[in-house]
Amino acid sequence: MHKTLIVTNDFPPRPGGIQAFLHNMALRLDPDRIVVYASTWKRSREGVEATAAFDAEQPFIVVRDRTTMLLPTPAATRTAVGLLREHGCTAVWFGAAAPLGLMAPALRRAGARKLVATTHGHEAGWAQLPAARQLLRRIGESTDTITYLGEYTRSRIATALTPEAAARMVQLPPGVDEKTFHPGSGGAQVRERLGLTDRPVVVCVSRLVRRKGQDTLIRAMPRILAREPETVLLIVGGGPYEKDLRTLAHETGVADAVLFTGAVPWSDLPAHYGAGDVFAMPCRTRRGGLDVEGLGIVYLEASATGLPVVAGDSGGAPDAVLDGETGWVVRGGSAEKAADRILALLGDAELRRRMGERGREWVEERWRWDLLGERLKLLLK
Repeated sequence: MHKTLIVTNDFPPRPGGIQAFLHNMALRLDPDRIVVYASTWKRSREGVEATAAFDAEQPFIVVRDRTTMLLPTPAATRTAVGLLREHGCTAVWFGAAAPLGLMAPALRRAGARKLVATTHGHEAGWAQLPAARQLLRRIGESTDTITYLGEYTRSRIATALTPEAAARMVQLPPGVDEKTFHPGSGGAQVRERLGLTDRPVVVCVSRLVRRKGQDTLIRAMPRILAREPETVLLIVGGGPYEKDLRTLAHETGVADAVLFTGAVPWSDLPAHYGAGDVFAMPCRTRRGGLDVEGLGIVYLEASATGLPVVAGDSGGAPDAVLDGETGWVVRGGSAEKAADRILALLGDAELRRRMGERGREWVEERWRWDLLGERLKLLLK
């Protein structure tokens, strides 16, 4: 019986998009055939208890390293090799290629016949740095498959690999649970609770960091309010940029039209998407390409909820939008361009409906978790 060892730093209850990606994929594999080797989320009593409670609920084995950051050290590699042998695993999936894929040669010698390493946005940044490029090259040479999110990340990462390794790359993006994210997800109740029932709502669901572009949306609000004076910008999520964003809303004179929810439990996110008429996150690339959007799963979750989307042009974000069909891609950081596209949607209910329906269709055609889970199963055989 083929069994797979998943080696990862990115696993719940640690929050984040990569963590959700890996967990959703793991749940679509045979639970009797996988073992997860992951880092510990937090060393605090609260963190340890939350991790233990989460692990106990999983249908598969989860083994936690005591460290909060799992690295390809000799000790961690020995533990991974021990788990591979103890559980008779023949395949290994590295949840993030860099840097844990450097364990691949040792695991191959220990009996792994198939090694798959998944890349995200940060590996595209590694590909631009000389020392990190060499590490990516080694990972590519010692694994069977490097996966990528979309064309942007593929094109960047491939430059660091040998031609042979680049030719073996396979797309494996995160998916969307179309049964959880859907047009009837509870948006009306959220609008009523927040006092937004009769107002146009532009919603942005994301962690509050500079790259995501919430500041661009706030700067766009004066232009939007001049045409649609009842509009509200609903900013869903928490993060280190929140204080600056609140200050910007006051300085821009639109604080009364910007509503911050703070962090929202994952189970409540579908309803918060559904509270919007338009989804917008005009993300931008920062730090010379090192801080870049890998894909932008939020656009697909919004599409599954039936919303038209306005996306930024950072990295792989355009891969999550059919430009002109499910929404539009604008230049990241341009408040004027974002405002114009948002206004076009707010002013045309038929256009919103058409783009929202096309987005929902596209998610069902291409981005469902069950389809992507089958792709991973084939890679691990």
